[in-house]
Amino acid sequence: MQSSPYWPFVVLFISMAAVIYMISKLKIHAFIALMVAAMIVGLFSYHIAAMNGVNHLIKSIELPMVEFGNTAGKIAWVIALASVIGTAMLESGAAERMVNAIISLLGEKRAPIALLISGFILSIPIFFDTVFFLMIPLAIALVKKTGKDYLLYILAISGGALVTHCLVPPTPGPLIMAENMKIDLGVTIMAGLALGLIPAWGVYKVAQYRNKKFVLPLRVAGDQSSVTTAVPSLFYSIIPVMLPLVLISMSSVADILMQGTKPNWISFLGNKNVAMTIGTAMALWVWAKQKNYSGSQLWDACAKPLEIAGIIILITSAGGAFGAMLGHSGIGAAIKELTSHFSIHYVLLAWLIAAIMKVAQGSSTVAMITTSSIMYALIQSGDALAYHPVYILMAIGFGSLFVPWMNDSGFWVVSRMSGMTPDEALKNFSVTVGSLAVMGLVEILILSTVLPFA
Repeated sequence: MQSSPYWPFVVLFISMAAVIYMISKLKIHAFIALMVAAMIVGLFSYHIAAMNGVNHLIKSIELPMVEFGNTAGKIAWVIALASVIGTAMLESGAAERMVNAIISLLGEKRAPIALLISGFILSIPIFFDTVFFLMIPLAIALVKKTGKDYLLYILAISGGALVTHCLVPPTPGPLIMAENMKIDLGVTIMAGLALGLIPAWGVYKVAQYRNKKFVLPLRVAGDQSSVTTAVPSLFYSIIPVMLPLVLISMSSVADILMQGTKPNWISFLGNKNVAMTIGTAMALWVWAKQKNYSGSQLWDACAKPLEIAGIIILITSAGGAFGAMLGHSGIGAAIKELTSHFSIHYVLLAWLIAAIMKVAQGSSTVAMITTSSIMYALIQSGDALAYHPVYILMAIGFGSLFVPWMNDSGFWVVSRMSGMTPDEALKNFSVTVGSLAVMGLVEILILSTVLPFA
C-alpha cells in the first residue's frame, strides 16, 4: 500500500483530518495543530529517506522544523511590519482620515460604496477583524443619521475588506501563497488588486439585494472612543499603505519591461523587505507626530502590534511547514496521476480544495497555505500551464472565502459587532461572502482562458 502512487492521498487525508479535528473539535491552537500535522505527514511519508544516518522517525520531526524556519525567514519581517503599519494607521487617525475622505468625496448617498472602497484599501495592511472593528462605528453613525441600509453598510465593509484580505499581500495568506508558489510578489499584488475589483462590485450588488430583502434593526450603540480629534493629512494617511505596494509593483513591472536589465536600485527599493521598511518608517513618523511621542514612547507603543504579529508569524510559518511536508509526501505527482484519467481545470481544482478546507476548519489563512502547497506540488509534477500560475493563486484566495460560518472567527466578529443573530449572519453575511467566492471563480475561469499571460 505504501508503494502505491496513491498513498500520498492517504497521507493528505489523515493530516488534513487531524488539522480539522484539532482546530474545530479540540480547540487546539492553530500553530500547534499545524506543526503536529506536519509531523504526521513526515511519519506517514515512508519514502522520505534518512539523511546523514538519521532514521525516518527522527527526520519526520526534524524536517518540519527546518521547513518552519524556511517559511518564517521569508515572511516574518513583512508580517511584523504590516502589523506595525496597521496599528500606526489606526492610532494616528490615518485610517479614519482615509475613510472620511472617501465618504466626503462620494457623498452620503454613496456611503455604502465609500465603505466598500475603504474596506478594500484598509484590509491590505490591516487584518480583517481590525478593519471591521474600525469601520463598524461609522456604519452605526450613518444608520443613525439616515435611518436605513444598516445591513448594506455591514456587507459593504465586509465584502470590500475580505477581497484584499485573501488576494493582496502583505496580508499573511496571500503573502505565503506567493512564497509557496514561487510567484513574484509584485505580480501577486497587481493581480489581486485587479482581479478583486469585479467581484467586489458584484458582492456590493448582492449586498444591495440582501438589504432589500431583509431589514436589519440597529441593536448596538456606536463606540466613539476610537474617534481621533486630530488626524493627519490625506497624503500622509495613505502613503504608508500605497508606497510599499507601488515600490514592489514597480520592480515587477520593470522586470517585465526591461527583460533582465533592471537597475539595481529598482531591485533594492522593490524588494519586499525594503519596501515594507520604508512604508513602516513613514507610518511611524506620522504616528509619532500625531501623538507627540518621544522615541521611547513610540517603541513602547509598537510592542502590542509586534506581539500580535508574532502569533500570526507562528501560525503562518507552521502552515508553511505543513504545506512543505505535503509537497515532500508526493501529493503533486499523485494528483497528477489521478487527474490524468479525466480532465479538470486546475483553477477549479484549486478553488474546490481551498473551499473545502475553509468550510471544514474555518480559517481562510490555513486554507490558503495548505492549498497553495498542494497546487504548487501538482504544477511542478505536471506539464507547463497554459496560463499564468497567478490565476491559480487567485482561485485559492477566492475559494478560501467560501461560506464562512460558526467555525470562522470572522463570522463571530461580524455577527457580534453588528448585533446580528447567528441565524441572521448565516443568511446575510455567509451567503454574501459565499457569492463573492463564486463570482471570483467564474471571473478567473474566464480570464485564464481569454488572457492567459502564459
